[in-house]
Amino acid sequence: MERLLVIDDDAELSRLVIRFLAHEGFAIDWVPGGLAGGDRALAEDYSLIMLDVMMPDTDGFEVLRRIREHSRVPILMLTARGDTHDRVRGLEMGADDYLPKPFDPAELVARIRAILRRSSPQTAPAAISIYDVELDGGSRTVRRAGVLVDLTTVEFDLLAALMRVAGSIVSREDLVRNVLGRDFSPFDRSIDTHVCNLRRKLGPLEDGGERIKGVRGAGYLYASPARQVSR
Repeated sequence: MERLLVIDDDAELSRLVIRFLAHEGFAIDWVPGGLAGGDRALAEDYSLIMLDVMMPDTDGFEVLRRIREHSRVPILMLTARGDTHDRVRGLEMGADDYLPKPFDPAELVARIRAILRRSSPQTAPAAISIYDVELDGGSRTVRRAGVLVDLTTVEFDLLAALMRVAGSIVSREDLVRNVLGRDFSPFDRSIDTHVCNLRRKLGPLEDGGERIKGVRGAGYLYASPARQVSR
């Protein structure tokens, strides 16, 4: 049974979420504060953490930063509806996904299951090496020039999807559907934020060019032809 942790000071909403997710077969722990929630997240083994942005003792971004210093556990941020800045900030700091409040419980379950599928080793792609970047699907690690690059589960799967067909354009619709595990919405810019994070973490090519190129109106491509590596 998957163990989930809810860090949210909204007791009424948390009780509803716990009841619904328990019915879906998850084991749920709840901590109503950010400081204690961060301690619990780092002290115990969870499959996923749901983290609210607005809490009285500390905000969710500080908790996210603290967790990400020590753990790659998948994190789903819960944000106020319409607050695009909070959503982008959370993704840039290493959250795997976000869900605006109020939300449909069925969508919450769909987001959770999509994140858990992405983090499952059964979904790992074959090893791929392109110039100085090596992606190892078995260990779900990425190295650039031999140095480990710390990626979230979404960033890893996004990079794998692009490197697997390097030199070819992958549409934003396909990336949202296959990497984020949800239907595409033209107003959802989260995939673009994840691409920006990848560019920043991987850095440019030796000639200064971008590894991941945006093609206006089409999608993204990884700039170099792929060279498959057997392990």
